[in-house]
Amino acid sequence: MSSTDTRKWIALVLLCATQFMVVLDVAIVNVALPSIQTALGFSQENLQWVVSAYTLTFGGFLLLGGRMADLLGRRRVFIGGLILFSVASLACGLAQTDTFLIAARTVQGVGAAVISPAALSILMTTFKEGAERNKALGIWGAIAGIGGAAGVLLGGVLTDTLGWEWIFFINVPVGVIVILLIPRFV
Repeated sequence: MSSTDTRKWIALVLLCATQFMVVLDVAIVNVALPSIQTALGFSQENLQWVVSAYTLTFGGFLLLGGRMADLLGRRRVFIGGLILFSVASLACGLAQTDTFLIAARTVQGVGAAVISPAALSILMTTFKEGAERNKALGIWGAIAGIGGAAGVLLGGVLTDTLGWEWIFFINVPVGVIVILLIPRFV
């Protein structure tokens, strides 16, 4: 395999790690909701906003994220979205009130909405049309699916062993690593 091919596949690993986090964050919170409710004094009515704030902004801003990637550059928008997502994840873990957590989850959802279309666009332009691109898309899609399934398991493990904050903190080192490596491989 040539160095160009190696770089492509490393780029795919970085894109997949990011997409895994974005999808993971939809499901990982569900298991931690009782702990979050107790720790931050959420009312039963407002507790669902911990999930909804993320999913609504994620879904609602996907088109805008894609358009930003078209206008401002895929890599730049991807890195900017990942910085926003990582900082918002840190803010979620540091939240001391229910309102702050919901606001941070909203920002996290915007970051995710910027990351996903930029990552897919990078993938589409990095891999040649045909078998190579199909393989990359299959891997990317499978990793996203695994992220949704792993969220429940990982959420339970992190909440039980380290505390609910770690369902958010786990995103920070992954985000930092990807931010540092993306300029080299994309």
